[in-house]
Amino acid sequence: MMSQAIQQSVAVNIKKNEAFAATAERLIPELFYEVCRPQHLIKVIASEEAVHGWRTEVVQSADELPSLALGKGDEVILDFGKHLVGKLSLHIGPDGSPPDAPLFLKVTLGEMPVEMGESFAEYKGWLSRSWLQEETYHLDVLPHTLHMERRYSFRYLKLQVLDTSVKYKVTFDDVSCTTVTSASPEMIVPLKHPDGELARIDEVSIKTLEDCMQEVFEDGPKRDRRLWLGDLRLQALANYETFKNYDLVKRCLYLFAAYPTDKGLISANLFMKPVVIPDDTYLFDYSLFFVASLSDYYEATQDMDTLRELWPTAFRQIELSLERLDTHDIVQDDNSWWAFIDWKDQLSKVASAQAILIYNMKSALQLATILEDHNQEFLQLRIEQLTAAALQFLWSDKLHYFVSGEQQQISWASQIWMILAGVIDEAKGKELLVRLLEEKPGLSLSTPYMMHHLIEALIQVGERERATLEIKKYWGQMVKDGADTFWELYDPENKNFSPYGSYLINSYCHAWSCTPSYFIRKYHL
Repeated sequence: MMSQAIQQSVAVNIKKNEAFAATAERLIPELFYEVCRPQHLIKVIASEEAVHGWRTEVVQSADELPSLALGKGDEVILDFGKHLVGKLSLHIGPDGSPPDAPLFLKVTLGEMPVEMGESFAEYKGWLSRSWLQEETYHLDVLPHTLHMERRYSFRYLKLQVLDTSVKYKVTFDDVSCTTVTSASPEMIVPLKHPDGELARIDEVSIKTLEDCMQEVFEDGPKRDRRLWLGDLRLQALANYETFKNYDLVKRCLYLFAAYPTDKGLISANLFMKPVVIPDDTYLFDYSLFFVASLSDYYEATQDMDTLRELWPTAFRQIELSLERLDTHDIVQDDNSWWAFIDWKDQLSKVASAQAILIYNMKSALQLATILEDHNQEFLQLRIEQLTAAALQFLWSDKLHYFVSGEQQQISWASQIWMILAGVIDEAKGKELLVRLLEEKPGLSLSTPYMMHHLIEALIQVGERERATLEIKKYWGQMVKDGADTFWELYDPENKNFSPYGSYLINSYCHAWSCTPSYFIRKYHL
């Protein structure tokens, strides 16, 4: 998910909360299955106009597949017509003389046409190539029904006959994918939106969320297939307006709370198999977002029992984060910590981290008030002190923007988070945000994750029309570029952007990208 974060592994002692883990186990969701079949036989064509340089062209109906006999060096590409997450099955039969040598078959699955067009052998990214969805098989006995046991995330399927013998070819039929999700389609209320573009964006958002809802909210079903806290927060918001699977959110909250360090710090993400394992990656902003996630959950469900049980875990994230402040009440930047914020290697995180701390402290204050917790006065005082520090040390009267780090860097993330945290009032926030979008200074945004926060800030300062416009410009353009689920990374100015060294490894169905449905439905955009 993130380069520096993955490298920042620290030795910690985990103090498992058995009761919380047991609660999470009881909340394992029901899974829903559907058998889907390919719609078309296609070819991929190099195109400078298409994202990553490849587009598709329909050749014929997938119904014609069984009539094709493929020999050594032959291949066929199938289009299932929509993004799928599930397990693949196909029947392979011999054609010609009895098979006198094994079938050597390569199966490649892809979310995007580029994965059908470019060889994975040329991959040079720094993330493990093992995430690329490609398998080879030696099949000694034909006919054979191949049940691929791994779960895949794909729309396109390429079958390549690497070798048979000169005496026989093979045919393929009964190709299907049994999809899996914990999102119940019966819960979706159809959106009869007068704006067709927003209706389509809503549809793609829901499909993105659906395919990421498994036994937990995964960040991406292709890669990394993990429960990341930053993604969970945004998925949960979209879920409250769509599938309303409150128990899945509750399960994920309890999972994070069940595996803190001995100091009480929550990991940025969890591995779910073979047993739950907290990753040794700890992110300043992600740990804090447990507080906002719990607050959002309570607002959606009024589940007081869960709030009472998880409140100490939430408040502990605030306490630990406050330890990072310097003598001026500003978050310290050094090599002992990491905050994600956005995929920008050169981004100074100090100002954004300061605002995110204030943002979550305000969520904590709301929860403390509901619980009549004795920490209310403490939180109120520290919010005021951190806000004053941000205005004194991070606002530039000369530049008229919030700045971050020793270089006084201007970034969009810093401005957006200061507005969301209420460091400045609504009127000043509106003026700052409008000016930001007009002048476009400093470092802009690179992910749907951070674009979500821009939209949230626009709505917060009363700029709903501009929020709608930005959703159309960003997610709407993604749809025009071929997205049937929303992508992990999208920079309209650099559509080949990948922080991993190759767009082949990017996730093209990603949790943090699903929130247009939240905005469209909650705020009636």
